[in-house]
Amino acid sequence: MQTCDWSERSASGHPDVARRESSKGRGKGRAIMAERQLQKKGKKSDDGLGSVVDFLLANARLVLGVGGAAVLGIATLAVKRLMDRAAMPPDEKDTDEKAEQKSIEESWKEAVLMKASPELARKANRADLSTALPAPEPPQPTDDAASGSNPERPPVVEKTPMCFTLQETLLHYYTHEALVPEAKTQVAKQLVLDIMSELQNVLKAKHPEMPFSAMQLGGSLGNGLPVTSLERAHVLLPLSLEPHLWTFVPGQETILNDPQFWMIKRVNLEYTARGSSPWDRFMLGGYLSTRTIVESLHKTILASVNWPAIGTVLECSVWPVVAPEDLRLEVVRQDFRVTINILPVAETKDVVLLAHTHSTAPAENLWRRSYYREEMLRLQELDRSDDGIRQKCLHILRSICRQRPGLGQLSPTHLRQVLLHVSNDSSDWSEPSMADRFLQVVEELIGYLGSGTLPCYFNERVNLFSRLTEEEIDEVGYGLYQIFTDPNSLLAK
Repeated sequence: MQTCDWSERSASGHPDVARRESSKGRGKGRAIMAERQLQKKGKKSDDGLGSVVDFLLANARLVLGVGGAAVLGIATLAVKRLMDRAAMPPDEKDTDEKAEQKSIEESWKEAVLMKASPELARKANRADLSTALPAPEPPQPTDDAASGSNPERPPVVEKTPMCFTLQETLLHYYTHEALVPEAKTQVAKQLVLDIMSELQNVLKAKHPEMPFSAMQLGGSLGNGLPVTSLERAHVLLPLSLEPHLWTFVPGQETILNDPQFWMIKRVNLEYTARGSSPWDRFMLGGYLSTRTIVESLHKTILASVNWPAIGTVLECSVWPVVAPEDLRLEVVRQDFRVTINILPVAETKDVVLLAHTHSTAPAENLWRRSYYREEMLRLQELDRSDDGIRQKCLHILRSICRQRPGLGQLSPTHLRQVLLHVSNDSSDWSEPSMADRFLQVVEELIGYLGSGTLPCYFNERVNLFSRLTEEEIDEVGYGLYQIFTDPNSLLAK
């Protein structure tokens, strides 16, 4: 029997064993080659991933903007640092971690700055360009340039200037906040005049027995002064009263003994029969009843006028207010909204009376004395005499009271009267002293509110604050105190 020698010599000399050794050597060579190919493939894969990341980072500015691209780059850098730090020795990790933290913080600050400042972002974009840009080609002449006409430039946005003093704040507020643009004012004025004309024709057709004089446009729209708001407009409806049949009774001579509210009394009844005047049917207790006149006009305006048709012609929406004690029209146009107050007026000599139909009125035949004409004439006269800024202060105050709900109880009459009172105490109303006069007017208003009394400039017996409650006075006083202590907050939105 042949014995098998398992020594190296016999193994290497055996043909099967040699074949197996050769096969094993080739297998080992293939493994080495495969490992090298995998390394090359991994390197290519890493290069491919890096190129993809570079492509994303390069185009991130287009998609995410400069700030977004910076944040994406920081995130990619953090991931790469984590992978590199995993393969580092422990001693080098601490040093690299501190450097990485500092780099991330600096990159984050730079991203925030670039996002907050467009100028800095543009500089960063220019710094990132690694290749030189080709020189720009000269612009080709266009038809407009050949014809000599200037191309249209984009509109320049006017920036709000910084106001450091109260004087600058008031002047800026007057120009940009207190006044309605003239073009818009003219559109609103023409619309109110058209509605007033339509209403005048309806009243003549429906009530020919009621002699009304021509309707007039009141307020700022009627006297041509700068307009602070288009929210309200006033239309005056004068009554034609026979002077020998009706007499005006001052408020202090009536049973109420209130100089602010007058009455109109029917006289000569012993010589002229009842019904001789067309206004006799609106008489109550021997006096002309304001409530009866207003209710009759309200029925006509509500039921006898085709407001949808008028609104269609005037390109707006018009409808009357349903409350019987109010003669008001709501008008809505595409660019503004206005409430038209229709005021029956009785006038004799220098006295103008408005029909007073307030729900809390103590009687139904009261007429409120109006001082609007005297107030405006006096303010204009004073401003002309010393080139004053009283009317500018009035417009600023009216705009502030309109924009702040807590000051809504202050009427334009209150503001005009306080200005007249302050004019008696101060003589310098030039424009450089606007800040001082403004604060003085606000301070005087606070003082009058504290006492609960604002005497009329033309009749000291009239208290113009008599209709304000204690809660309303406190609310208005608090709002004025805030303006007095921090007047620069007028420009705060």
